[in-house]
Amino acid sequence: MTGNTKPILQVEDLAVAYGHIEAVKGISLTLNEGEITALVGANGAGKSTSLLAISGLVKAQRGRVLFNGQDLTQQSPHKIVEGGVVQVAEGRATLTTLTVEENLALGAYTRRDKDGVARDLQWVYSLFPVLKNRAAGLAGNLSGGEQQMLAIGRALMAKPKVLLLDEPSMGLAPLIIQEIFRIVQEINKTGMTVLLVEQNVRQALRIAQRGYVLETGKIVLEDTGANLLGNPKVVEAYLGG
Repeated sequence: MTGNTKPILQVEDLAVAYGHIEAVKGISLTLNEGEITALVGANGAGKSTSLLAISGLVKAQRGRVLFNGQDLTQQSPHKIVEGGVVQVAEGRATLTTLTVEENLALGAYTRRDKDGVARDLQWVYSLFPVLKNRAAGLAGNLSGGEQQMLAIGRALMAKPKVLLLDEPSMGLAPLIIQEIFRIVQEINKTGMTVLLVEQNVRQALRIAQRGYVLETGKIVLEDTGANLLGNPKVVEAYLGG
């Protein structure tokens, strides 16, 4: 969705350290409502750490995360989820001994609107027909790509306003990656704001309205997704020159 530039989430001078190592060195970025924003860069650039700090799962050393003007930095992770900022963690983290449908139901644990939950379950099944077919089966029997779909579906069951996706394409076959990115665009068409953290720079920038390039904990470039795709520095560093 474009033409709507109302900021929904703003990261201001965010820094995160592990011991004496500063992994994120004072980054600032803005997510506009209804847009896909890509945060791209090489492995170890600080992308996942940035997401963990936004989600409250690691404490920021300094800086603020504002969601609709409200400071999230002192809130607990579950309060952040209840407020509408939901992360799909890297590595999927599905509960393998529960069924597919039980995993999805867990995503809605903060909700009290039973009818809305039932509607959203059907929406998730329409996005991911394979999950509907496997609803009664154990999540541990799903392939890697299906587990990624389940992780995204579970996050959608929390009814997020902002969806944070951490490396959704990691370890997946090319055809599955195409499908995951197509579904991210489908989700975005409903008006949901998405922050996409990816090593797959080309794919991420292709679907993002805005992009930020992170190198060793600092944002070194920001522009529209299309402009970054055509930027010689990005081409040289990430797209095989």
